[in-house]
Amino acid sequence: MVEERFGVGGELPVRRLGYGTAQLTGPGYWGPRGDTRDAVAVLRRAVARGVTLIDTADNYGPSIAEELVAEALHPYPEDLVIAAKGGVVRTGDSAWHIAGRPEQLRAMCEASLRRLRLDTIDLYQLHRLDPHVPLPEQLGALDELRTEGKIRHIGLDSITTEQLESARESTGIASVQNRYNLLDRTSDPLLKLCEAHGIAFLPWFPLGNGSLTSNPVCAEIATAHGATPAQIALAWLLHRSPVLCPTPGTGSLVHLEENLAARAVHLTDEDMRRLYTLG
Repeated sequence: MVEERFGVGGELPVRRLGYGTAQLTGPGYWGPRGDTRDAVAVLRRAVARGVTLIDTADNYGPSIAEELVAEALHPYPEDLVIAAKGGVVRTGDSAWHIAGRPEQLRAMCEASLRRLRLDTIDLYQLHRLDPHVPLPEQLGALDELRTEGKIRHIGLDSITTEQLESARESTGIASVQNRYNLLDRTSDPLLKLCEAHGIAFLPWFPLGNGSLTSNPVCAEIATAHGATPAQIALAWLLHRSPVLCPTPGTGSLVHLEENLAARAVHLTDEDMRRLYTLG
């Protein structure tokens, strides 16, 4: 039986198939994408269809995704968990600059609070570890924000098992985000560590950036279930581990409905065995 919900930080229950906002911005997550009304409609439809986890970041746009979340969903439903990210500065569609000094993280978090129209961000994730700033200093800044009530839980993005273990020596970690999907399972050791400590794992590129749609095994299993390859890829994640909380993003209402329908796909043990051999 697949668990439908997971408690982020042990206290914030979310439906395990959430929604990511990166695709609401332009190419390279830079600038706007199309008509704002379309993005607002997708966000509202996601929540109307039962999504309770929204994953966003200050550098999507930059700022645009967070502003859209607030425009579409504020005042927020009581059960909606918003995960934001900081620690990266954008200066162009291919220009990403890691910025993990404590004063930078504080400024980013407070700017996200204003854009999202929140007093407290449920889950604030360090988008990248800054190699030029000691990890305890980066986590210390987030701990201070948590003590002040500006964030509730801390997460980390794109890390190793060793970095997670080191971070856990400094503070509580509620989530990690790493690349993980049916065809890329290099983060399996990290997933096991998350399972051992009840840490949510929000896989990015959960659909393999489109590479799964042409896989013959995935297509065959999809046909057997009356599903699409994308739905099989998401269902595989939901079956793979109870801590996996994929947040696929899209700017299309049609694709949103397709993604959310993956919740109804029940894979057999044989399906899982065959799919596991693809990685």
